[in-house]
Amino acid sequence: MAGGIGALLALTGSGSPLRGPLTLFFLLAAPAAAIAAALRGLDPFGRALVSVAGAVALDMLVAQGMLAVHRWSVGGGLLAVTAFCSLVLLLVLVRRRRGRTARRQGS
Repeated sequence: MAGGIGALLALTGSGSPLRGPLTLFFLLAAPAAAIAAALRGLDPFGRALVSVAGAVALDMLVAQGMLAVHRWSVGGGLLAVTAFCSLVLLLVLVRRRRGRTARRQGS
């Protein structure tokens, strides 16, 4: 919830002092949650470690890509990270649904 508020504050250009910390929270928490959802087989500590490292790597790749094409934008970066997270969560949902239907058909 707090991360979503931070993203909303950054996208609207609000001058709130909470914009920076909440946006940073969103940029770390959203990709970490999406990556953690995709890594069901790891133990909890390994899953948390890989998720946070993946979130930092994703944020750095998005920033590097925007700098490489000379299109730096806070809103564009937030939207790119949000699109990646949404895509990963959608793929996880589809994979889990397929697993359930395959188990139902097999029994």
